[in-house]
Amino acid sequence: QVQLVESGGGLVQAGGSLRLSCAASGSIASINDMGWYRQAPGKQRELVATIARGGITNYATSVKGRFTVSRDNAKNTAYLQMNSLRPGDTAVYYCNAEIYTIWGHRSYYWGQGTQVTVSS
Repeated sequence: QVQLVESGGGLVQAGGSLRLSCAASGSIASINDMGWYRQAPGKQRELVATIARGGITNYATSVKGRFTVSRDNAKNTAYLQMNSLRPGDTAVYYCNAEIYTIWGHRSYYWGQGTQVTVSS
């Protein structure tokens, strides 16, 4: 059994900051890529940022220079530091991870999502 649990969402004014966390737990042998996605009402889920186990990162154009993804491999945790937030960043943010279990299975897991609301 593997779980991803996000935390850190909330309501913030435009220009403010939030830090999201995603903690993976369970029968984990190792974690490869970890990523953050978001879904706004009426829109498709979109990539926000990803980070490989070795630290290579990738960002959506809309968040480059404002968001920073990081991870702590010892804690099986990924983070998303969001600065200069805009109302357009309002969405449910989901964590995703490619996980190898101790049983030898590889799969992609999703968290339950955390709401981020940016007021103007």
